This record gives sequence, C-alpha cells and structure tokens, in this order.
Amino acid sequence: MADAAATVGEALKRAIGLHQAGRLAEAETLYKAILDAAPGHFDALHLLGVIASQTGRHAEAERLIGRALGVRPDVAPAQYNRGNALLELGRYAEALACYDKAIALKPDYPEALYHRGNALLALDRFDAALESYDRALAIRPGLPEALNNRGNVLKALARPEEALASYDRALALRPDYVEATYNRGILLEESGRLDEALSCYDRVVALKADHALALNSRGNVLTVLRRHEDAAQCFARLASVAPEFDYALGRDFHARLQCCDWTDYAGSARRIEAAVGQGRRAVLPFSLLSMPSSPMDQLACARAFAADRYPPAPDPLWTGQRYAHDRIRLAYVSADFRDHPVPILIVGLFEQHDRARFEVTGISLNPEDDSAMGRRIRAAFDRHVDASRMGDRAVAEQVRALEIDIAVDLSGFTHGNRTAIFAHRPAPVQVNYLGYPGTMGAPYMDYIVADAAVIPAAERGAFAEQVVHLPHSYQANDSRRAIAERTPTRAEAGLPETGFVFCCFNKNYKIAPGTFDAWMRLLRQVDGSVLWLLESSEAATRNLWREAERRGVDAGRIVFAPRVRPDEHLARHRLAGLFLDTLPYNAHTTASDALWAGLPLVTCTGGTFAGRVAASLLGAAGMPELITSSDAEYEALALKLATTPALLAELKAKLALNRATCPLFDTALFRRHIEQAYVAMRERSQRGDKPQGFAVPA
Repeated sequence: MADAAATVGEALKRAIGLHQAGRLAEAETLYKAILDAAPGHFDALHLLGVIASQTGRHAEAERLIGRALGVRPDVAPAQYNRGNALLELGRYAEALACYDKAIALKPDYPEALYHRGNALLALDRFDAALESYDRALAIRPGLPEALNNRGNVLKALARPEEALASYDRALALRPDYVEATYNRGILLEESGRLDEALSCYDRVVALKADHALALNSRGNVLTVLRRHEDAAQCFARLASVAPEFDYALGRDFHARLQCCDWTDYAGSARRIEAAVGQGRRAVLPFSLLSMPSSPMDQLACARAFAADRYPPAPDPLWTGQRYAHDRIRLAYVSADFRDHPVPILIVGLFEQHDRARFEVTGISLNPEDDSAMGRRIRAAFDRHVDASRMGDRAVAEQVRALEIDIAVDLSGFTHGNRTAIFAHRPAPVQVNYLGYPGTMGAPYMDYIVADAAVIPAAERGAFAEQVVHLPHSYQANDSRRAIAERTPTRAEAGLPETGFVFCCFNKNYKIAPGTFDAWMRLLRQVDGSVLWLLESSEAATRNLWREAERRGVDAGRIVFAPRVRPDEHLARHRLAGLFLDTLPYNAHTTASDALWAGLPLVTCTGGTFAGRVAASLLGAAGMPELITSSDAEYEALALKLATTPALLAELKAKLALNRATCPLFDTALFRRHIEQAYVAMRERSQRGDKPQGFAVPA
C-alpha cells in the first residue's frame, strides 16, 4: 500500500509540474492515470477540473471539481474554482454560493472576492458587487481586474465620475489593459464626452487591431460626430475582421448611405435582406428603415434586436395593479427634449393636454437643455423628471412609484433611446409613438399610434404592437410654429437669380440612387433648374456632386443649404418651387415643415410606415393630388408642376388656404383624438383586458 501511495504521489508531483509548465495535455493524461489508480483522489479530480476549465470545457470542469468537493468540501481553492466554472456557464447564483463558501473558509481571499463581485454584477446586485470588489482591493490594491469591474458596477449605479476614477486606477497599474480602456471609452461616450471616448477606442484598436467591440463603438462615435466617411471606413474594417459580428453588415451599409456612397447599393441591400430573412442580427432596426425592405422584414429585424438588446425583465415592476386616479397619469419618455424634430412637432400637444383629465409628466433621458425649446418643453409638463443620471431600472422604478397609467416612448430605436426602461414594464399601458416610424418588436410595447395611410389594415400583422388608428394623420403638429418674416434673397441662399428650384430638405442618407436618377432627369428636362438639398456632411456633398456629373448634370446645379434657426429654415422654403420626397424613407418632420411653410410636396407612396408618412400628411392637409403611387407617376407629376406655373400657383394657393383649417395643423383637434385613444387604452387596461387595436372616430 505504501508503495502504491508513493507511486501516486510521484505521479501527482510530475503532473503538477507539467501543469504549471503549461503542458496541459500531458498533465491531463497523468491526472487521469492517477484517478484510474485512486478513483476518489481529491487533487487529481480538482486539478483535472482546473485543466478542463482552462481549455474551455466548463461543464466538465464543474462536474470534476464537484466530485472533488464531495471528497473534501473544506478546500477553499476548490470551492473557488468550481465557482469559476459555474460563472462561465452562466449559473450565477450557484457560483455565488461557491465563492461564499471559499471566503468563509479563507476570508482574506482576494481572487474569490473579485469573482464573487463578478457573479453579483451578473445578477444585477450592484451594491453587493461593489462591496465585494472593495473587499478584494482592501486585501490586494494592485488588482486591475477588480478595479475595471468595479468601474462597470459604478457605471451601472449611475456614478460615472467614480467609475471613471476606477478605470483610471486600473490603467495606472496596467497601461495596456485593453478592456479597461474600452470600458472607459464606453463610459465617456455615454457621458457625451465623445472626443475623449474616441481617443480610448483609438487606443484599443492600436493595442488590438481586430477588437470588434472597439471598432463598432468607434464607428458609432464617429457617426454621432458626423464624421460619416471615417465611420464608413471603420465599419468596413469591422465587417472585414468580424463579418458575423452583430449588425456589422447594416452598420457598414448605413454609414455609406450617410455619405451618399452608393457603391454596391443593390448588392448590399440584397445581402442584408437575406440575412434578416435568416433571422440574423445583421442590421439595426432604424438603419433598415432607409434600406429597401418590407414591413415583415422590419418586424423580424426589430424582434431580433429587442430580444438581443432589450429582453423583457424577469421581474416586471407593474404586475396588474389597478390605479384609482382622478386624472389619467400620462408620461412622455424621450432622449430629445431639445431642438429636435420630435419636440418641434409635439410640444403644442404637451401644452394643450386637457388638465382636467390628464396629469402629464415628461421624463428626459438627456440633461436639461437650456434652449428656448428646452424651456418651453419643461414648462409644458405638470412634472418634469431629469433622468439623465439615473439607470434604466431606477427610471422604471420612478415611473412605477408615480403610478403612471400610460407611458409613451417618443424615441423608439433612435439615437439615445433607453428601451430597457420599458422592458422593466413600469406602467400598465406602454405606447410606441412618433419618434420611431416602425414596430419595436417588443412584447412589452402594447400599442403603436398610427393612421390608415401609414399602417393599412391589411398590414397590422407586421407590427408587434396593437395598432391604433387616428382619424387623419398620426403625426402631431404645433400650430404655434414661427416662420421668420424675412425671406433671404436667392443670392444669400446660394441659389441662382432665376430658374426653377426643386428642393428636398431630408437628411442625405434618405436619398436612394433611384430617386436621385429621377431628380437628375428632372433637372435635364427643366432648363435652368436647380436642386436644393440640406447640407449633411462634406462627404455626402462631394459624392452627390460626383453622382450628378455621372448622370450628365453639372454639379453646380445642386445647391446645399446650411443649417439655420428653425424659423429661418421655414422662411427659406419660400424660395423653392416644389419639394421632392424620398423613398424608401419619406420626409416626416421635413414634410410638415414644407406644408406649414406653404411649399407643395410630391411624394410616392412606399411599402412601409416610413415610406408612407408624406402621404398621410398630404391627406390630412387636404392635398391628396400630390400623392403618387409609382416612380413614373411621381416623376411625371413633378415635371408637370415645374413646367406649368399656373397649376403650381393654384396648388400653392390651395395649400395656403388649407393651412388654417386642415386637420394636419389643428393641434386642438389632434389633441382630442389622441386623448380619446389614451382613454380607450386605459379603460381596457383597467378592465383587465389585453391590448387590442382600434380606430378613433373622426
């Protein structure tokens, strides 16, 4: 027996030496031989489990170390290593129990305290995770991994300055720590410190050229900074190094659209359509709106995105309680309570809500804006909540504490959204409205506010939400919008002194090659005419000029309008003869701008919500004759109006008369209709009925 024990002991010693030298396969063979001789050998079981964990076989590691602990449950490193295997398997509560046992056996165990913090972080138990990291760092201050994850916890607790300090301490210990540098960039990006965030991502890519997350984040920041050409190059690099990376295909294509770079437009669109059809996370839902797609494509894309990024919380905050309020408590949630297209449209509704029936709260996801629009928005609410420094769960808890009856998401999947707030189900009724022209594909969004033009009855099945039809147009408008009295001269606007002016003030990424082809044919047929576009970026301007030349049109006939104050922008519409709409993504706020300013708009009805908005607006403005149903009809009508001055003058006169009486610009009428919708939604909820689509009568 003594000889056998000595043989096992010698074999274990050799195996440990090989293990420590990194010769894992040889060590594993020896550990298995030991187990053949001594099946319950604690060290062989434990260390064989460690090798399994080191080689990514975490389920096997957990079983082996569990067997070892059945022999000796009082060994702290074994409890710790089993916890690590469970952590990798996503069994966080079991991992936490192992770490607690390890720490009970060995209180000054910084690695176990650190990984315990990781398990707590994964369980969203942020305060407990922070305490665990701090205990680990009290024992071993030079633990950069703990400092990095401590920063992640502080970020989740909406304590950004402390989080930044924690990342900085980690980087002081390890300047080339890629993950801490990346996390620091994420924090700075979320704090709006974009140039500093970009420096972090540049550093990560310099350290690790194929760091897909950093390439993705770097491209996002460049997009927000409107450096679209640089963003396109970054996303192209991402698609090259990680072609299966979530949303890489779509980010690459959309960045090129921002630059009006139509290289392989049709091929890119086909690849994205095919990927969406296969259920892949190939494109962000908002980006898909500006690409050729169908309502069912958009539903599939939105469902995949919502399930990936914003799954329903396992513990919803509202669980069926009935509120007995004298007034309906209505909350609008937005990242855009500033000079932005959504508030420009809806601020009048905020002001005119019937306070005898509604108590209106505004929840701002960005810091308070001190512009005239920002002040006007805040004054329009009965209660204003600055949620810019609150975590998603904390915002949702506040909505629940306020007993909000109806929470309206005005951002959808646009920039700055916080859809996770709604994923916590803080309100009985949750509504997708105005900011995002499509389905959010999320089971916790109950309704989408629309009209029969943007969502025909036959296409309700392409929306995860129940569809509520308003009687005229779904789009709110502010009847108090100011138009500057002074009209700039054509010379001041960069326009020629004579000649017909076609215009389109949509963002340049909405311009598709087929639409541009039609525009260039119009310029060739209308002598002396020009096309007046909104200036988006230097790259887009350069590429559009080049595309005009390719189509036989002098680039000088495309004029770009710089950004000016909203009232001045409306005033300069007077210089244009006709607004030309885009497909597959129509003019939305820009269409209302044109009609409010008295400028006729020609649209072609598209196949999706985003491509039917202008038709909705023209119908509500009493101008249905400007709606076409084919590319050929669109181009023919635009040509007829540009070459028949009397007909165009007649339409302008009609539009001027309609502006004072049409439903589109009647804020009070719109307010009554949408309030009827809110009342009906709440009544169903109060009865315990499931959300159900309906139409508000005219």
